[in-house]
Amino acid sequence: MKAIVWQGVNKVGVENVPDPTLLLPTDAIVKITSTAICGSDLHLLDGFIPSMEKGDILGHEFMGEVVEVGKAVKKLKVGDRVVVPFNISCGVCDYCVRGMYSACDNSNPNHRMAEALYGATSGGALFGYSHMYGGYAGGQAQYVRVPFADVGPHKIESDLKDEQVLFLTDIFPTGYQAAENCNIIPGRDVVAVFGTGPVGQFAIRSAYMLGAAHVIAIDRVPERLRMAEEAGAQTINYEQEDVLLALREATGGRGPDHVIDAVGMEAHGHGPGAALDKLQQTLKLSFDRITALRWAIQSCAKGGTVSLPGVYGGLVDKLPMGAAFAKGLTWKMGQTHTHRHIYPLLSRIEAGEIDPSFVITHRASLDEAPELYKTFRDKQGGCIKVVLNPWA
Repeated sequence: MKAIVWQGVNKVGVENVPDPTLLLPTDAIVKITSTAICGSDLHLLDGFIPSMEKGDILGHEFMGEVVEVGKAVKKLKVGDRVVVPFNISCGVCDYCVRGMYSACDNSNPNHRMAEALYGATSGGALFGYSHMYGGYAGGQAQYVRVPFADVGPHKIESDLKDEQVLFLTDIFPTGYQAAENCNIIPGRDVVAVFGTGPVGQFAIRSAYMLGAAHVIAIDRVPERLRMAEEAGAQTINYEQEDVLLALREATGGRGPDHVIDAVGMEAHGHGPGAALDKLQQTLKLSFDRITALRWAIQSCAKGGTVSLPGVYGGLVDKLPMGAAFAKGLTWKMGQTHTHRHIYPLLSRIEAGEIDPSFVITHRASLDEAPELYKTFRDKQGGCIKVVLNPWA
């Protein structure tokens, strides 16, 4: 089959690789009908997530048709149309039973790699996201093996198009959980969202779904800011305004009640802190550039929440912990518990509350993907979200 593989830092390519096969009776094989490039895939391209190996198949946002099931699979049959969460969960451990699917105890056979790096386990495995997160082949391919097939794949039984439901695999639940973590008081709270890429766009719309009185979006890319404005958000271009001052002025001096950092480890910015972050990351002294996180902590109102859907990879430097402590901030973070959000969000799509395809700017084949990885990373050509057809 054809697949997009990691070939080294700043290099991905399309290769012919063996078709996946059932390895366990709880597996299924899915023929991919739509897949996407995610912002967190760019961390792999740029070499900031350790334990990637040449030839690893990328991709964790995908959906398709079940073409084979293992003998123990009870809930799926050949021909079912499914969306597959990006995180792999067993469904029976204590964390999964409590709905904390991304913290699964059983899906990641390489959890000791994360323990060695972080001093703590990373939780569950992910599709196409390094050996530290399980080493599972991803879904930017024509077929994929799906472990724990009675737990992960969620059936789509309506006639909604792929593009309307594909993002239930990651960015829609991720943006929604980021907003949900803020415990928004409907009609009262102001939410600031740093980063208006795909996750940020869904966080903005989710904050409004959950009753936010006002949302403020911060970025520097004009087309992304325009998309945020279309959702009703006030926007701040951090290259043209003092972010902290602008947020105080927009909130009567108190700051936003809650702040969502949808940027993560490769934040851009300006000033001494941003320059030091970039230098340390270049010299491999740090995994993360944390300008957005600093701004989030500094801008958030007392007693507020800093919600982190953006991916971080390791140790951080010059974190304003004193400000966070003094203001009594609550932090909520981590991989999304995708499984528990899919059907509630699908209901919102079916009811016409949102059409997630609004975020798509580029459609392409797998053969075009390597160039589009760079287009997406470099924010060229108005690129916000790329959807791939593996059979084009």
